[in-house]
Amino acid sequence: MEHVPPPAEELALLDRELARLDARRSQLLVRRAWLLSVLTPPVARPAVPPAPPFAAPLGPPSPVRPSAPFGPPAAPAGPRSAQNVLLTLGGLLLTIAAIAFTLVSWGHMGIGGRSAVLGVVTVAALCAPAVLLRRGLPATAESLSALASVLMILDAYALHRVAAPEADGRGFAAVAAAVLAVLWGAYGLLLDRLRLPLPLAVASAQLPLVLWAWAAGAGATVFGWALLVTAALDCAIALWGKGVAVRVTACVCCWATGLLGLLVALAQSVSADAATAAPAPGVLLLVGAAVAVFGAWRAPAGLAVAGGVVAGLCGVAAVGGVLRAGVAWDWSVPVYLLCGVVLLVAVRAPLPRPVGQGLVWASSAVTVGAVLAAAPPVGLSLMGAASQLARVWSGTPDDGVRGALGAESLAWSQMAAAPVVLLVVAGLLGAAYRWWTGFVRVAGPVLVPGAAWRGAAGAGAVALGWAGFTVLPAILGVSYAAALPVQLVLVAGVFAVAVRGLRRGMDGVGLTALVCGLVGAVSAGMLSLATEAATYAVFAALLVVFGVAAVMFGGAAVSAARALPPTPSVQAARAVRALQVVQAVPACGAVVCGMVLARAVGASMGLAAYQAAPVMLVVPGVTVWLGVRLRGLPSALPVELTGAVAGVVAVGMAVTDRPFLALVLALCGVLAAGTAVRAERRPVAGYLAMALFVLAAWLRLSASGVSAPEAYTLPVTVPALAVGVLRRRRDPQASSWTAYGAGLAATLVPSLFTAWADPHWVRPLLLGVAALVITLSGARLRLQALLLLGGAVLALDALHELAPYVVQVVGTLPRWLPPALAGVLLLAVGATYEQRLRDARRLKDALGRMR
Repeated sequence: MEHVPPPAEELALLDRELARLDARRSQLLVRRAWLLSVLTPPVARPAVPPAPPFAAPLGPPSPVRPSAPFGPPAAPAGPRSAQNVLLTLGGLLLTIAAIAFTLVSWGHMGIGGRSAVLGVVTVAALCAPAVLLRRGLPATAESLSALASVLMILDAYALHRVAAPEADGRGFAAVAAAVLAVLWGAYGLLLDRLRLPLPLAVASAQLPLVLWAWAAGAGATVFGWALLVTAALDCAIALWGKGVAVRVTACVCCWATGLLGLLVALAQSVSADAATAAPAPGVLLLVGAAVAVFGAWRAPAGLAVAGGVVAGLCGVAAVGGVLRAGVAWDWSVPVYLLCGVVLLVAVRAPLPRPVGQGLVWASSAVTVGAVLAAAPPVGLSLMGAASQLARVWSGTPDDGVRGALGAESLAWSQMAAAPVVLLVVAGLLGAAYRWWTGFVRVAGPVLVPGAAWRGAAGAGAVALGWAGFTVLPAILGVSYAAALPVQLVLVAGVFAVAVRGLRRGMDGVGLTALVCGLVGAVSAGMLSLATEAATYAVFAALLVVFGVAAVMFGGAAVSAARALPPTPSVQAARAVRALQVVQAVPACGAVVCGMVLARAVGASMGLAAYQAAPVMLVVPGVTVWLGVRLRGLPSALPVELTGAVAGVVAVGMAVTDRPFLALVLALCGVLAAGTAVRAERRPVAGYLAMALFVLAAWLRLSASGVSAPEAYTLPVTVPALAVGVLRRRRDPQASSWTAYGAGLAATLVPSLFTAWADPHWVRPLLLGVAALVITLSGARLRLQALLLLGGAVLALDALHELAPYVVQVVGTLPRWLPPALAGVLLLAVGATYEQRLRDARRLKDALGRMR
């Protein structure tokens, strides 16, 4: 059977047809890629897997070769980003050339000729984008439209120079800005594929009214109206404009011009010194509030909340500005506060939820601003009491409590509104805290406050109420004798609130009241330092208040602990633990009050500071006893540490007299020994007692002028070492420091100090021999205390003996030799650093194995 056509010819025909199809497919893919790049922004497309290679024909090769391989088209010659850069640079260069051409010169052509040329070029630049858009060249059209926009501005300038050179520049600029806004708007609507003209029209529309007001020499109110009307126009465009770019531009311009206009109106309202001058800026502010509500009604949630905030602040400023004009300037803050509180009524108005939230935030901002404005007098009342530290017991101040605060020259009458503001806000927050359910029901359409909000409201009520009553005596100018009881009653009241709140749980109310009570106690205590009687009365009362609060906190903690089930929840256990920790705060405050009273007793007795130091030790003695009673409670350690601070203060008071210092150290040692009776305090208190006793003995010997301390220390050292030997026999695991440390140190350390001041050789020799024997005994018996104490004393004694010779040798050496030797030593240590480190570790381990 014969094939028609023959197989070889048929194979060649198939090869040519397939090659033609490959070429056509490649051409169509290239065209498709270009169309996609025109219609969509360039994005990273996933790589297309390569198609399998086309099988080679079995017959003779075809004379026709495919123009492209079978598969995806090759990448475009250049990315669109490069095209945009080139077009932008080209448009920028043409713009610069046009500006130079118009403003400088071009040959001998006058401004009129240049204007004519610019007009022709502008018309051409405006017409070219339409042609380019039809040909599918949008990027080039955008560049030429930007150039045309700049040329239109230059045309306006040239028209002013040619047609109306005598016209006022500001008025002509206002007209030109309006005309350009209209032209750019029409041009952008006509060629809606261009993205630049419509935003330019919006930006140009910001200038006409402002420039017109400037040209007319209008006042600040007219400028405010011009800015506000412009902002209203921007708001309308932002809501109904065409395209995202137009709406975003209009929104930004609306905020900028609107806020600027409202600031102008606010300045006019605040500075109005007569009732007739306040309504005009008030009307402007109310119109601004209406524009803000209108825009926020249809805006997204975030912008709607911001619009509500602006509307609320404008309403408060408008109404408050009119009401404020009829009262004294000192009471302006309460007027604005009242308007801010009334603004909360808007939560029931039929407004969108975000707008209502914005109004609530505006009311909150006004309230916070009012509280901050009332804060300076509170700071003066609290910090001014510190001025009494410089004039303790100087007598009753002449100017009452203001004199005690050191602020009698201040204009307190101008701060009379501060306590009113604080107490009003405190009352509102307290009412919200008390009737929280009704508050949540009223605020439901706008806010859904949680439990944390209630705690914050209660804490704010306590803090602001306390601050208002604190500043009240200074504002009223009461006498010093009347101000102190008020402060004490206030401290007691906030502590009562703290106890009641914390007994129900660790909420913000109780903690805030506790902090306020502590701050008030410090202020009242410093204020009482003016007279001796006031100091005793106030600190005794504070001691009672702190003590009662600590007892009540402790009772609440015990009751809560007993009420716990056998397997309590983590939250309940934490609540009990928190009450126990809080008990330490007033307990430590009571100890501090006791310290002040002890120091006052010494001063009243006419004792010098070092003579009154033993009186101060009554406080740590009481805390040692309290530590026994509070054993096992978290408040025990803070109370004892506060008592230890009193002991440190006593030591500091006695430091100027060595006999009294030795006595105080010995008494502190007795207290530390009494504390060491308790097993949980023994590891620290035992060593502390030993150190205090030894130091007291040394100071006593030094104060007595003893030149041979061994006569007094050896009778102590020998029985101490005998007791240590007995202790080691009973308990071989006892530390050598516990057994022998105190006894050896009692003789070695005073002898070492005496030897360093002894010009003879007998004492250093005997001390060195004794230290050598002790060191060798420690090494032989593997006792750490003997080895370290003996070695340290031996080294220091040898250094004392060799020091003159070392100084003499060093003086004869060249100056370069000590640094060189030090460098060689450092190099040697550095080169064998690892070995030295291992040696140090072995030495540490060896010492650690000793007892």
